[in-house]
Amino acid sequence: MTTPPASSEPIEQQSTDLKAISRLTAPILLGIALWLLPSPQGLDSQGWHMLVIFFSTLLGVMISPMPMSAVTLMGLTALSLTGTVTLKQALAGYGDPVTWLVVMAFFISHGFIKTGLGLRIAYYFMRLLGKKTLTLGYGLTLTDTLLAPAMPSTTARAGAVVYPIMQSIATIYDSKPGTTANRMGAFLIMVVFHANAITSTMFLTGMAGNPLVVKLAATQGVELSWFSWALGALLPGLVCLVLMPLCLYRLVPPELKETPRAVSMATEELQRLGPLGKDEWIMMGTFLTLLILWVFGQQLGIASTQVAIAGVCILLLSGVLDWDDVRGNKGAWDTMIWFGAFITMAHYLSSYGVVGYVSERVGILFGGLPAGLTMITICVLYYFFHYFFAASTAQISAMYASFLLIMLSAGVPPMGGALMLAYTSNICAIITHYGNGPAPILFGSGYVSLLSWWKTGLLMTPVYLAVWLGLGSLWMSWLGYF
Repeated sequence: MTTPPASSEPIEQQSTDLKAISRLTAPILLGIALWLLPSPQGLDSQGWHMLVIFFSTLLGVMISPMPMSAVTLMGLTALSLTGTVTLKQALAGYGDPVTWLVVMAFFISHGFIKTGLGLRIAYYFMRLLGKKTLTLGYGLTLTDTLLAPAMPSTTARAGAVVYPIMQSIATIYDSKPGTTANRMGAFLIMVVFHANAITSTMFLTGMAGNPLVVKLAATQGVELSWFSWALGALLPGLVCLVLMPLCLYRLVPPELKETPRAVSMATEELQRLGPLGKDEWIMMGTFLTLLILWVFGQQLGIASTQVAIAGVCILLLSGVLDWDDVRGNKGAWDTMIWFGAFITMAHYLSSYGVVGYVSERVGILFGGLPAGLTMITICVLYYFFHYFFAASTAQISAMYASFLLIMLSAGVPPMGGALMLAYTSNICAIITHYGNGPAPILFGSGYVSLLSWWKTGLLMTPVYLAVWLGLGSLWMSWLGYF
């Protein structure tokens, strides 16, 4: 009797396939189940169907059966095929100026990488501040701060510019993932991660989801500009940038305190790069021009998106970028797909009354609380809700508008409330190893254990919340935002 052949497919592979199928079908099954339910009292069927498709799409984004752009594109398809919105309405998010602001900023950030100006800036700070591990952390922080206004891709900023330099320094001092990580690598990787979250908070163009905040705030009648955003974040952001390396120096103490070879390495790299080239000068001049126009654009009557488009045109005309750089920028076009989808969904969640409905129900829990206490409570809840999201933009899409409406209903001044919730949307990224783009890259480097990563994020939380909700509120009150 012949023995049946053993299965050629390993059990592990079968388990993996089953998990993949489960992740793929879960959003669909959720959508079907909710769709068959009657719409809640106070919400019409159109609004309910909009909410169902949004929840299903959001679940797909969170469990990631496929890339986020593919998931959101399917969500848009479901909207139009079910008649919840027309095809023209479903695609409206791709014609929104805010979407194009994000795309143009990606092209501008590519100029920093292509010309080498981003690396040069990092090496300058390293040469200036690299003698000690602590000051080296400040150098990496300043690099991210300088690049943040023109690089909305937090992944590109931390992963393509700052992290490689940090890794090179750690390797020089034999601080590698594993047994020698605590020599300095663990401290530096946490500095890079936290600095990225802080600088994303400080600038409207510092994170791809921030322009979505502007769009959602506008649906509630709150107009946010690049300048008002940066000014409101200026003092609390700077305080966080100063405190963060000091706090991490205590929480993730490096064994190696002195790093003189980092200075010599930076000097050698700057000598290798040579003097500033023509493309770097053009890139620098374009960047400074963009900053000035973003700051004074409202007074000059120039929209932020117009400024960004003009900047890309200058880089193309000067030859700093060529058309292959534009059409080949996968990050920009990928972001456009999911960002435009979220813009569409956010608009119709508001116009169909879903945001108002949810805010009214949740707002009952805050009835009778003073405006200031309501704002603090909402921001703290919003902050810790980030544990349930694998992307900051997903949380913004799901929660920002309704939480803002609750704050406004409680009497929180519109400008201050909208900005405080916007700042919370960014700084909360530090609590997990999966909450934004750079997190999986930096955590995946292996310098910090999962327990240490989460513990550090939790211990830094009171510091950040105290600075933004405490000092930040006083600062914005003095500015007249509250």
